[in-house]
Amino acid sequence: MTPDSAYPPSNRPRGHDFQQRPLTPAEARVLGTLMEKARTVPDSYPLTLNALVTGCNQKSSREPVMSLADAQVLEALDALRSLHMVLEGSGSRVTRYEHNFARAAGVPEQSAVLLGMLMLRGPQTAGELRLNTERWYKFLDIASVDGFLEELQDRSADKGGPLVVKLPRAPGAREQRWAHLLCGPVDMSTPAAAATSSAATEDELIALTRRVAALENTVAALQDQLQNLNEQLGLSQPGQP
Repeated sequence: MTPDSAYPPSNRPRGHDFQQRPLTPAEARVLGTLMEKARTVPDSYPLTLNALVTGCNQKSSREPVMSLADAQVLEALDALRSLHMVLEGSGSRVTRYEHNFARAAGVPEQSAVLLGMLMLRGPQTAGELRLNTERWYKFLDIASVDGFLEELQDRSADKGGPLVVKLPRAPGAREQRWAHLLCGPVDMSTPAAAATSSAATEDELIALTRRVAALENTVAALQDQLQNLNEQLGLSQPGQP
């Protein structure tokens, strides 16, 4: 977490002052990606612009899949910095970016983890969130996930109001899904389609999640190493003049 000394006294964000405008989808994707990579690839964090763009545009573990250009990501970063949700690092040849979401929003670590995953993967049940966030934070059980979600839903107006909402049960679904409100109100009139049933056990799903995440982290680390090598050799990045 960023120390208070990183901010002038008059600009230090405080949780109870958190009154944000709705984020754009691009801003939510950038913020969620920074939150994810801080947990899953700490050796490459804070992220360079190239690594961040790659993470935002991943084909897996993203809902919806997006294709953001460098300029769009930079625009989102500028907007998030104005909300104190993103910080720009210094002391490196390449500019790097890190998130400051939990402090800016005034939420505990566990709540920030759940919001970050909702930004990346869309509405999910408490069970899905517990499974998908395993590499970010190990929740004791589904009940603990529900507890943090309910706190976010019951957030008082003086703290900025609710940050999540419980959606109506989808046809054929056993559990209700949760959605974040960081991009504004959610359409409650059309329940999400029921999740496809699976015969896989929870242990099998956890193992598969770990394998996919490990592959994604390896790719991200290799891309970051390649970028650093190109910079040291004075070579341009692929796709750049």
